Amino acid sequence: MSTSKFAAQLTAQIGEEFDAHQQYLAVAAHYEGLTLPQLAGCFYRQAAEERGHAMMMVQYLLDTDQPVRIPGTSAPTCDFDGVVAPIELAVEQEKTVTAQINELTRIAREENDFAAEQFMQWFIKEQVEEVSKMQDLLAVARRSGDALNDIETYVERDMGPGAVDATAPRQAGQ
Repeated sequence: MSTSKFAAQLTAQIGEEFDAHQQYLAVAAHYEGLTLPQLAGCFYRQAAEERGHAMMMVQYLLDTDQPVRIPGTSAPTCDFDGVVAPIELAVEQEKTVTAQINELTRIAREENDFAAEQFMQWFIKEQVEEVSKMQDLLAVARRSGDALNDIETYVERDMGPGAVDATAPRQAGQ
């Protein structure tokens, strides 16, 4: 079976999404260790979301009769100083993923793969939200300094579990 350039790059992106899942688990555990349950919960949810993105991509490959190969993951960064550094890492990670999603969309266009381009539109919208959310959290964390309860209050008030997005692609296994 021949693999399209888009499918090959999407396979690589599955690995990136699982890497992000692992990284967010490490961040959540860091905050859990600091007894910051709201921040921990926020990053546990982020981890689950990244895993979900990978599973959406797996389902797309299955739906388009492309081979599914699950890439290995890299070891996440687990040691952080304080509260701000993990959020800085998350902002950079989301910006990197945005560039990867844009590249996938470019490949789909280049290959005149309209189904793949349509599939990527949801991820483009999602990345705008993800970068914005992490940048806002970073601004609050920097502004709050050592007032950790202020950060916890912000996360609880503004970053709780959201509604399920009915427009999201289906995840493999669901």
